[in-house]
Amino acid sequence: MSNPEKNPAEVLCETQPAAGVQLLEPREVPLGGPRAMNVRRTLPQRSRSLIGGWCFVDHYGPDTTRMLVPPHPHTGLQTVSWLFAGDIEHRDSVGSLAAVRPGELNLMTAGSGISHSEISPASPTLLHGAQLWVALPDAHRHTAPSFESVAPTPFDLQGATVSVFIGELAGVASPAMVFSPLLGAQLDIPAGTTVTLPINATFEHGVLVDAGAVTVANLATPPDHLAYLAPGATELVITASTDARLLLLGGEPLGESIVMWWNFIGRSHDEIVEFRAQWQADVINGGNPDGRFGTVVGCDEAPLPAPELPTVRLKPRE
Repeated sequence: MSNPEKNPAEVLCETQPAAGVQLLEPREVPLGGPRAMNVRRTLPQRSRSLIGGWCFVDHYGPDTTRMLVPPHPHTGLQTVSWLFAGDIEHRDSVGSLAAVRPGELNLMTAGSGISHSEISPASPTLLHGAQLWVALPDAHRHTAPSFESVAPTPFDLQGATVSVFIGELAGVASPAMVFSPLLGAQLDIPAGTTVTLPINATFEHGVLVDAGAVTVANLATPPDHLAYLAPGATELVITASTDARLLLLGGEPLGESIVMWWNFIGRSHDEIVEFRAQWQADVINGGNPDGRFGTVVGCDEAPLPAPELPTVRLKPRE
């Protein structure tokens, strides 16, 4: 998914010191114009910008608003599309055409540069899901762009239904290709159930609650909120007093500072400036359709021009 805010802020994302258990509140962000699709964003924010390599968490729906995101660029990241309801057509500049469906992972590796579109049916049905970004570590951020779909097999764990779409949990692993140690899973927990999850003590974790009354490590976590757990624990206790659905995210602390602006991830202000200039020159102005970002074939929507850059250079966040 693009981040088509008119004035996207530059964000310096760093590995923050461990903070035990922390509740991250969502903020509502409109994506697009007057008929914008609203999302609830819990990452990044001032108090925490990374959970492992996870650097961006948008949660949307249930809503009948159509998703209409024209071709747009990405660098230095993987996009993780995960739906609870609805369907979205994905096209990208490496030639992929795929349907994003509930319970199926769509994983796009931008690497050195890619462009893609995401469009739901013209007569929209219910659309409900999460769009997540993973920052690629410096050693892999210039990898060739690619795309894959993975349909994990749900399994029972202490009464909960679990689908592991990235990494490994309770001995069940996903084949999805990632470039740093990560975890991504959906848990559906019936009312009155407590689940004790075995977790990697070197990971930090985040639990995004989609629905239900839930406590995460004894912290009450309302829907749309993200509970953060610092490294060090070997198990995570989650209790649902009503039927609940949540996403469990985790990973080893990235240990790198990254710069996020619009749809780009780089390592410096100057690098972001260069990515923007290449997108504008090659795609928006038609200078080199076969350049860094390529062309999305089969999408009738015009590519999104990049917003104007801020007038000041990036300053580190305290």
